[in-house]
Amino acid sequence: MRVGVIVFPGSNCDHDAYHAARHVFGLETTFIWHKERELPAVDLVIVPGGFSYGDYLRAGAVARFSFIMDSVVRFAENGGHVLGICNGFQILCECGLLPGVLLRNASVRFVCKWVYLRTDNVEVPFTREAKIGQILRIPVAHGEGNYFAEASELVELERNGQVVFRYTTPEGAVKSEANPNGSSNNIAGIVNREGNVLGMMPHPERAAEHALGGNDGSVLFQSLIGGSV
Repeated sequence: MRVGVIVFPGSNCDHDAYHAARHVFGLETTFIWHKERELPAVDLVIVPGGFSYGDYLRAGAVARFSFIMDSVVRFAENGGHVLGICNGFQILCECGLLPGVLLRNASVRFVCKWVYLRTDNVEVPFTREAKIGQILRIPVAHGEGNYFAEASELVELERNGQVVFRYTTPEGAVKSEANPNGSSNNIAGIVNREGNVLGMMPHPERAAEHALGGNDGSVLFQSLIGGSV
C-alpha cells in the first residue's frame, strides 16, 4: 500500500504520520508538498494534524484552497481513501468532503490528553479489523475540535452509520464528562456517505506503538493494510 502525507506550512504531525506508516507498518510512504498540483500514485492520502497556514481565519480555512487539495478532492470523489487527522479533519470539512464544522472547544481552552473512543462502525476500510463497540485509548491535542452539524445533518449521520468514533467513558458510556471538546453527540470521527473518507480529531498515529504509551491507534492502519486499499 502506498501512502501520501500532505505537508502544509504549519503542519506538525506530518512526520508523526510518516513515521507510523513507514517505520511502524513498513508502508511505502512519501511527503506531498501543498504546492503540488497532482497527487503521485498513492492508495491512501493522510491529511495530518497541525496548524496549517497558522490557522488564520479559522482552522483549515486557508488550507482548503491550497493547490494539492483540489487533487485530494478529485482523488476522494474517484473512490480514493483519505484520512484526515485533527487539523486534517478540519480541512476535510472546509473543502466539503465531510459535513459539518469544527468549532472552538466548549471550554475555550486547548485540550491535550488521552481519551476513550467507542468504535461504532466497523463496515468501513478504516475499522474493519476492529470490533463493534471496541474501546480505543487515543490522545487528542486541539483547540478547535468541537464538532458541530445542523440537526438535520446529525440525523443523517446517525441514520447512515457515518459516525465511526464517539467519545465515551472507558466502559463505553456516552457521557458529557467523556467529551473533551463539546462535540455534538460526542462525535470524534465520521466518514462520508461512501465510506472512503474519514475525519477524526484524535491522533491514531500518536498511538501506533507501545513506546508512545499505547498502540490502540494501530487498528486503523491494520484495517487499511488488511483490506489492501
